[in-house]
Amino acid sequence: MAGKSYCISFQNIQAALSTVRPFIHRTPVMTCSHLNQLSNRNLYFKCENLQKTGSFKFRGACNAVSKVIASNQNSTDKELSVVTHSSGNHAQAVSLAAQLQGVTAHIVMPSNSPAVKKEAVRSYGGQIVECEPTEQSRVDTADQVAERTGATMVHPNQSPDVMAGQGTMVFEILEQVERVDAIVVPVGGGGMLSGVAVAAKELCPHAKIYAAEPKNADDCAVSMLRGELTPLPAPPVTVCDALKTSIGPHTWPIIRDHVDDVITVTEEEVKAAMRLVWERMKLVIEPSSAVGVAAVMTDRFRSLPADEHQNVVVILCGGNVDLEHLPWM
Repeated sequence: MAGKSYCISFQNIQAALSTVRPFIHRTPVMTCSHLNQLSNRNLYFKCENLQKTGSFKFRGACNAVSKVIASNQNSTDKELSVVTHSSGNHAQAVSLAAQLQGVTAHIVMPSNSPAVKKEAVRSYGGQIVECEPTEQSRVDTADQVAERTGATMVHPNQSPDVMAGQGTMVFEILEQVERVDAIVVPVGGGGMLSGVAVAAKELCPHAKIYAAEPKNADDCAVSMLRGELTPLPAPPVTVCDALKTSIGPHTWPIIRDHVDDVITVTEEEVKAAMRLVWERMKLVIEPSSAVGVAAVMTDRFRSLPADEHQNVVVILCGGNVDLEHLPWM
């Protein structure tokens, strides 16, 4: 929006693309005729579940770690390191991005994070520090680690470098889909949503941007309704463990000005959409990925003008699943 000032610009996302390109996968876009029929739309699924570390988070992590290295090139201090807090996907992404670029990664994770995500973090060289499963505990523990180690904070969704890295997927989408009428993006902290929104509004300004969110963690929807940032009052209970974080001060202004609407879905709708993708598309996605799929299946989305929402891109944001605890078991 003209005259608005945000923490990232389209130029930041362009620069991030050059930075992350040597590290990331150019993930495919896939289609499914059965899901097209159910939604009465042409759906194009951007498969970030097939990104390195199993989620889109690797884009932002690579950009952020690279920026940390660049800003410390002349430093003679102790070993360069980064710290972050994450329930799992960002944790894995920062761990691998740091490993590939020769940096130590300290990862603060809630004690109830899925075991499969903790195991992956360790396999990528991340040093885990557990905390209580609250947002404040994550922040406080990460601050303590940063003070103790001198590590640079790489925030999972409010870091401008992370946000810019996530927006790089839009360049690929527009090369892979001939015409994009709408993009549906799952939202937790809003890093991906804000990065995608900034890039899309520059590259395809006609395209509508929709956030998809669990009703049990609907701070983005509430914030949009009230017109002010409204974080969740307590840790939400939702199968979408990657979407439990509230949007924040850096992502909110972009979301407020560039996102057309927020579609909320129930836990049962999420589970049904996840199973549908597994069964019909043969793709392993996690519940947080299924939120976008569930959103385009709702009566609310299906009632939108068809001519303005014919070709819809749905971001499948991750595929890190604890196979011992599938949501329909």
